[in-house]
Amino acid sequence: MKKYDYVIVGSGLYGAISAYELTKRGYTCLVLEKRNHIGGNIYTEKLEGINVHKYGAHIFHTSDKELWDYINQFAEFNNYINSPIAIYKDELYNLPFNMNTFSKLFNIKTPQEAKDIIEKEKKESYVENPKNLEEQAKNLVGQTIYEKLIKGYTEKQWGKKCEELPSFIIKRLPVRFTYDNNYFNDRYQGIPIGGYTPIIEKMLEKSDVLLNTDFFENKEKYLSMGKKIIYTGPIDAYYDYCFGPLEYRSVRFETEVLNMENYQGNAVVNYTDYNVPYTRIIEHKHFEYAVSPKTIISKEYSSKWKLGDEPYYPVNDEKNSDLYQKYQELASKETNVHFGGRLGQYKYLDMHNVIRSALDFIKKEVE
Repeated sequence: MKKYDYVIVGSGLYGAISAYELTKRGYTCLVLEKRNHIGGNIYTEKLEGINVHKYGAHIFHTSDKELWDYINQFAEFNNYINSPIAIYKDELYNLPFNMNTFSKLFNIKTPQEAKDIIEKEKKESYVENPKNLEEQAKNLVGQTIYEKLIKGYTEKQWGKKCEELPSFIIKRLPVRFTYDNNYFNDRYQGIPIGGYTPIIEKMLEKSDVLLNTDFFENKEKYLSMGKKIIYTGPIDAYYDYCFGPLEYRSVRFETEVLNMENYQGNAVVNYTDYNVPYTRIIEHKHFEYAVSPKTIISKEYSSKWKLGDEPYYPVNDEKNSDLYQKYQELASKETNVHFGGRLGQYKYLDMHNVIRSALDFIKKEVE
């Protein structure tokens, strides 16, 4: 049985960067992936000449030039700017909340008019110590924005009424008094030309990769194959759920190929009315301005998670945070196993955060 310096469980961004940085330094790596493809949730596949984000939209953004330069060594990025649209019943609004949004909502033109209306609404519903998400959201943006653009979308996303959700879920809601639909404030933003999969392929070039391989089906064997383990799966699964499973929200995708050039005119359209069952529709061709006589859309349905489902969003409430701490205490005692990434750290991480986290770990590990 071949012995590797590192066995890496998971071929998503964290695992792939770890493999790349380690093999670059002369270490040997075996990467185990339970799916039939590499890349984790940033995997893209080409259909009808369009790179489809199979597990939801992934838009790279960062203000850290070092991270931007790092990821650009693997692919050329385009100049895509994320400017989502929200549809509430038969009304259409720009996101993030900006003067285009307020002009449509309140029939006004100037920033001062928008500020006056929002401040008035905030005062009318103000609660000193908000006990739930509804009260917190109204404190931040007032009744109108909450009702039309937050309430239904959030309830679909979490599967609970806003008055049942903790206030900390919405710490802040960015309100911009400029006519600017750019969702992110970051200096650098874009989509890799050709999709994300080629990036992961380059990162894993010097590693041995086993697809369709479930680490847990032969855990002891794989543990024995590496001097050290980098584990990017769910931390509770690694310990056989000994304290009980951590909670997540999951997402279900319905993807369709449509016999038309353009379905919705934008890559991301959110549906904020609770009565529309999906949270948003992604039209993939707009991420890379693809030219094709057909188009591909994915409807996203937020769903309750159960063991065996794909975990997407950690439920970082008090109960789960306490539970994670118990698993983290076990992990901190490990000498040859490192837990990384969204599932290993039970934390929602944007791509630039994953890269920084992986690079920091490798630096500490090998230097």
